[in-house]
Amino acid sequence: MPKTKNLPVLPLRDIVVFPDMVAPLFVGRDKSVRALEMIEEADNEIMLVAQLDAAIDDPGSDDVHETGTIATILQLLKLPDGTVKVLVEGKTRARVNELIDRGDYFEAEVETLEEAETDNSDVQALMRAVQEQFENYVKLNRKIPPESVGTIAAMTDAGRLADSVASNLSVKLSDKQELLELTDVKERLEKVFALMESEMGMLQMERKIKNRVKRQMEKTQREYYLNEQMKAIQRELGEQGEGGERDELAELEARIKETPLSEEARNKAEAEMKKLRQMSPMSAESTVVRNYLDWLLALPWGTRKDIETDLIKAEHQLDDDHYGLEKVKERILEYLAVQKRTGKMKGPILCLVGPPGVGKTSLGRSIAEATGRDFVRVSLGGVRDESEIRGHRRTYIGSMPGRIIQSLKKVKSGNPLFLLDEIDKMGMDHRGDPASALLEVLDPEQNSTFNDHYLEVDYDLSDVMFVTTANSLNMPQPLLDRMEIIRIAGYTEDEKLEITKRHLIPQVREDHGLAEDEFVVTDQAIRDLIRYYSREAGVRSLKREIARLARKAVRKLAEQGEGATLTVTPENLGEFAGVRKFRYGLADETDQVGAVTGLAWTETGGDLLTIEAVKMPGRGNMKVTGNLRDVMKESIQAASSLVRSRSVMLGIKPTVFNTTDIHVHVPDGATPKDGPSAGVAMTTAIVSLLTGNPVDREVAMTGEISLRGKVLPIGGLKEKLLAALRGGIKTVLIPEENEKDLDEIPENVKTGLKIVPVSDINEVLEIALTRPLTPIEWSEADEAALHASLSGQGSGSGNQPRAH
Repeated sequence: MPKTKNLPVLPLRDIVVFPDMVAPLFVGRDKSVRALEMIEEADNEIMLVAQLDAAIDDPGSDDVHETGTIATILQLLKLPDGTVKVLVEGKTRARVNELIDRGDYFEAEVETLEEAETDNSDVQALMRAVQEQFENYVKLNRKIPPESVGTIAAMTDAGRLADSVASNLSVKLSDKQELLELTDVKERLEKVFALMESEMGMLQMERKIKNRVKRQMEKTQREYYLNEQMKAIQRELGEQGEGGERDELAELEARIKETPLSEEARNKAEAEMKKLRQMSPMSAESTVVRNYLDWLLALPWGTRKDIETDLIKAEHQLDDDHYGLEKVKERILEYLAVQKRTGKMKGPILCLVGPPGVGKTSLGRSIAEATGRDFVRVSLGGVRDESEIRGHRRTYIGSMPGRIIQSLKKVKSGNPLFLLDEIDKMGMDHRGDPASALLEVLDPEQNSTFNDHYLEVDYDLSDVMFVTTANSLNMPQPLLDRMEIIRIAGYTEDEKLEITKRHLIPQVREDHGLAEDEFVVTDQAIRDLIRYYSREAGVRSLKREIARLARKAVRKLAEQGEGATLTVTPENLGEFAGVRKFRYGLADETDQVGAVTGLAWTETGGDLLTIEAVKMPGRGNMKVTGNLRDVMKESIQAASSLVRSRSVMLGIKPTVFNTTDIHVHVPDGATPKDGPSAGVAMTTAIVSLLTGNPVDREVAMTGEISLRGKVLPIGGLKEKLLAALRGGIKTVLIPEENEKDLDEIPENVKTGLKIVPVSDINEVLEIALTRPLTPIEWSEADEAALHASLSGQGSGSGNQPRAH
């Protein structure tokens, strides 16, 4: 039966005392000390109850739990500081019915709590499980003495077993209080078993974490030890200075402070530095971060060279390095003058477009020297990967910045001249489109915040002067829109002569160790080299031929002995240069029927284009050969239709078209040909063929033809006229609408050629054919007879020309 009695109360903080549990307590509060003094009056018993909140110093009746433990005092010791050390032993559970405040201590009316019977088999099974589980728990929790396992295993009382195990568990105070309040032994055992399961899971997780940390620490210590050994060996070998070990991290930090980084770059560098300090020096990620910081700090942040603003000096520099190219030099000097006046670098991006060998790349170098900038050449020929421009992201192994950032690191100044060579030779594939990546680089409004994928911070490219080169305008339109096109058409014969005398021969002499008086090439010999050995818009092939002469000259001089000299003249040129490679002058010795000289534009400059036409008996079919593309085939069809529509006026019987097949061929069949500018030449060839009227071999022509006989404008006029001059042509027929372009043609070209603007095919035929055309008489009776003849042949006579 439950018993009721009055006992002094000792409120407890952070501990729950169970029955049969011995626990030392330190008592310091006045009311608690007074309660201990009253135990003699209460048969050495005291009521122990846990506080709801341990922070309360003077608890009231609402601040303690109702259920506690009646305990006896085993030992009591007063300490010098006024506190009391007391050793208590729990006896039985009890409930506080009423808490009485006696002024200097608390007293309570307590009622003992009886436990339920524990003789059933379920409780016995639970006891065994708890005992086994406790043994496993002790193995994981080193704080519990091992001898307690034997004590727990020997217990036969279920309630005492549950209380003893609960007192040894490292669980929350609320869980222990809940166990104390349970009077049903079976429930208490189940609760204890569940708490042990949870605690063991936590302890196992803690052990795994500790083992992993321990292994990592051992690995780090081993790496540190080996690293220190390696540094010691390096010091012994003298690889490090006498000052001892060099602190690389401190050096990196000093470089970050000294480098005038942008705010974004500085924040990034400091974040990477913080990350680097927490890494193992030997880890792979550490190497990646070091490389990144090296790249970031090696860039020329805020470093600029003084720009040369003397336009006279710049003009002299351009003239010394390049002969001719007056329009190009004028545009470059205008550009530099604007930069000097405004003091800003934002401006158009120059794109030098012209055939190979005309000096586009060397012109870029001259601009750099004239302006006092460092020169950087980046070849874009064959580049197909966007990462070549913008860099690789750092997630990739072996990643690095793009060519723009790499070149800036190499040149060590923030305002160099970048020559982007062969910009029209870029490709694209699954890795991206580098031309699109260049849009940001070449846009003055955007390149102040150029973001390389590797650096991940903005870099200002607005101080960089960009010059690009290309052989053609075969580029995306957005890229063309960002550049100012400067065309370099090619050199005339006189210009090539001067370039050879001023630049090529002195350079070849220097390369072959020849003195100026040892190796001499006369002007006429140079002209013969230009005419018969190098047919090109530039001078690259010409330089190779001169180098060939120099090699043979060096050998002959060595054979002749010291003091010998050698002069190359037109008479002995064949001995040095070999057999002539090209014919200079007219392709035909006599005027030919159906053979016309046209003019073509190619990426390597202008060229002569021979158009041949022959006729044979047939049914009015037309055949075209010579690797012609669609536009040129359509141009031939338009020419044929025009001739048929004007056949009577041209002196051609209409019946000829039904009984004659025409074959038009453009030689050099291995080279693809396209474009409408040969339409006038095609028309002239067909008229000459069907009238038997020869074409003047000294006349070349260019122009698109319309069905109404109008001569339409064409492009590439300068290149075509240069080709005509090189080929020995005397008269060139050009569209009247292209007459305005003659202002850009060099004077010696206009002097050496008779240039005739034409607007109609009749004007062309009048000049090109050796005899005037005579219209024929053609009556309505002849027309009716022709139709009757066509009807007799049937609808399948094949009148309409076909393009094959």
